[in-house]
This record gives sequence, C-alpha cells and structure tokens, in this order.
Amino acid sequence: MDAPGTVGEGLQAARQALGAVSQTPGLDAQLLLAESLHTSRAWVLAHPEAVLDGAGRRAFGEAVERCLSGEALPHVLGWWEFFGRRFAITRDVLIPRPETELLVEEGLARLRASRDRRRALDVGTGSGCLGVTLAAEVPDLHVIATDRSPAALRVARTNAERHGVNQRMDFVLTDLAGALAGPFDLIVANLPYVPRELLPDLEVARREPWAALDGGAEGLVLLERMTEALPGLLDVGGWALLEIGAGQGPAVLGMARGALPGAAVELRPDLAGLDRMLIVERQP
Repeated sequence: MDAPGTVGEGLQAARQALGAVSQTPGLDAQLLLAESLHTSRAWVLAHPEAVLDGAGRRAFGEAVERCLSGEALPHVLGWWEFFGRRFAITRDVLIPRPETELLVEEGLARLRASRDRRRALDVGTGSGCLGVTLAAEVPDLHVIATDRSPAALRVARTNAERHGVNQRMDFVLTDLAGALAGPFDLIVANLPYVPRELLPDLEVARREPWAALDGGAEGLVLLERMTEALPGLLDVGGWALLEIGAGQGPAVLGMARGALPGAAVELRPDLAGLDRMLIVERQP
C-alpha cells in the first residue's frame, strides 16, 4: 500500500487494498488505523484531514500488509470485541464469534432469575470470553475456567484482569472438567465441534489453533465427553449450555438425554436459524 499523507487518504487506500481479502474493508481499515494511532475509530472518522506521518503511518502500513498476507484481523489488532467488551486475542485461542454470545444471553437470563445460583464453570475457556463476560455481568458470580492449553489460560487470565473479575475467577489447567468437583449451577462450553475431515479445507483452520476447532469424527467427540460428565458436575436445577455445530442437534440431544434421563433438554437456533446451542436443565 502506498504511504498516504492524511487520515482520509490512508483510509481510502487501505479500503481499496483490503477489498481483495475482506468483506468489510472499510471497517477493517478504520480499526487498523485507530489501533496504529492509539486512538479511537470515532476520532479517525472525525479527522480525515489530519496528517498521517511518522510511527503511526509506518504502523498502519505494516498492519495492512499483515492482513493482505492472510493474517486474521483480530490477530493484527491483538484484540476482538465480544458482548461489548474488548478481549485480548493471540494465535493460541479461538477468535470470539457473535453466535457464542447466545450462551451468554441465555446464561445471564437464568442467573438473573435465580439469585441463589452463583457457581459457574466455563469449560475450554480459550480467551475467557464466556466466563469473563458472565462474571462481569453478574457481580457476585464465581467462575471456574478450564483449558488444556497453558497459553490459552494465560490469555484468559489477562482478560479477567482487564475486566476486573480475576478475584472471582479460578483458572484450572485440565482436559475438559478433569477431576473438578461439582455441583455447578451453570456450565457453559464452546468446545471444538468441527469434523476433523473438514479442517484441511477450512481457511479458519489455517488462521486459528487447530486444537480449538478439531471435534474429531463428526465433530462430536468432545461434546459427547462433556455430556457424559454432566451428572457429576451439574447441580439439580442447574443448567448446561453447550455451543454446537449446525446439523449436530439430533445427536447431542440424544447424548444429553442418555447422560441425564429426565432432564429438560432443548436446542436453540442462531440468527441464521441453525441449531447452535444445547440447553440442559437438570430436574429433581
């Protein structure tokens, strides 16, 4: 990208260049320039005549080039937004998706309706976006967050500190829930659910950690293990919210009903109408 002279020229040049690799090149350019100048996107939009030079100009050019080389925008920025908050992001964790906010919305609705339910478990926390958001939204909630990746737990701890909830969160290095003792009132999990055979052809698998995507055969291996663990983790009257892949609904319904006979089990679609969340409520 040619070095521009003003903020407006920089945005125009970046927008044109990023059009080859992004469906939102204008927004991407604004975010990259704001980050490069250590300012806000609103300031960038309000000052197209400002001179763009020095370190900010160089940083902006380098950031655009990284995106053009195939690097994911959140990795270039070093953060991504989830439920109205910025979360630190590295290549060690999955980039938060809007559909995962469904788990937060459902969890918050249930926690706010039951003020005596304040022990939560976030399995496979990654960036911590689920557990940290729940803790930030419910001031007296205690959350245990697990992950099998030490690097991911470091990112999650950073985000807990950033949002002021680290005193109410514990981070445990373990596979799924390991030997954790229940019961928990709320369990949330966005586990890998992409069928392994599909991963080599997915662009996301070239940008984000394979381990955060690989759900094994048919994408159901970890979901099955998680549902099998629910009897020892979920309190009577408590809820488990698991993100699932499109088309996996019938299979995970069967798993949940087999693990907890008599539980209230349902599927919740995303905005596209695809099955996206399994809800399990343990009955007495």
